[in-house]
Amino acid sequence: MKLIVAIIKPSRLEEVRQALNSLDVHGMTVTEVKGYGRQKGHSEIYRGTEYAVHFLPKLKVEIAVDEAQSDAVVSAIREAAQTGRIGDGKIFVFDLLAVTRIRTGETGASAL
Repeated sequence: MKLIVAIIKPSRLEEVRQALNSLDVHGMTVTEVKGYGRQKGHSEIYRGTEYAVHFLPKLKVEIAVDEAQSDAVVSAIREAAQTGRIGDGKIFVFDLLAVTRIRTGETGASAL
């Protein structure tokens, strides 16, 4: 099993959700986060004063999948989240050692 964590632009969430649904991946956790990478933030003007915004709003999407699905899920996220501009995000893949469904006590792939 794999845990896939993607940091994406908030405007691309619906496209990512649809891409994952087309692969029969229906469970995900989405968290609002802030951060920066190579773009290092930007400047905004508010009431005539310029402010530096160092941390940009992003979404962290977490998906637990069977190992056989992980490459397809990563490709789907990349294609759906890509705009071709700086700040599109990153995808991380971690080994997932164990999963337990709290309600039923199921473990392993059946708990996904």
